[in-house]
Amino acid sequence: MNINDILTITLTLFAVVDILGALPLIISIRQKIGHIHSFKATIVSFFIMMSFLFLGEGILHLVGIDLQSFSMAGAIVIFLLALEMILNIELFKSTDQDTSGSIVPVAFPLIAGAGTLTTILSLKAISEFSYGEITIGIILNLLFVYFVLKTTHTIETMEV
Repeated sequence: MNINDILTITLTLFAVVDILGALPLIISIRQKIGHIHSFKATIVSFFIMMSFLFLGEGILHLVGIDLQSFSMAGAIVIFLLALEMILNIELFKSTDQDTSGSIVPVAFPLIAGAGTLTTILSLKAISEFSYGEITIGIILNLLFVYFVLKTTHTIETMEV
């Protein structure tokens, strides 16, 4: 394992996940549903990312979806969430308010979205990165994501 490779993977995933850029959307979701389960969202994101690391291309080929279509679908979902926030309308209705906001749309597609999963597949395709290094990069990113999700309420109430 090479520390430089781990750092490269971590920073690449950090830029793609962009949890700090998603803060306004996360705050909007939190205001709408009341509470986001930080640990649950982080764990679900971890399992989605790890599943895609080992089975991603096979899953997409099995259901007949190419990587570009998958990326476009994720972008459309995030676009609809942004429209919902900007226009103050409700496109996604939730029946189980206790957990649904933690999984969809926070764990997927905000954290483990199409961009993140595509990046994981790309990192896997680069032969110089091992599965262990990619896994460590994922874990480091999710630790930061968990911290941000856990402190969202504090961040929201901070005065500038």
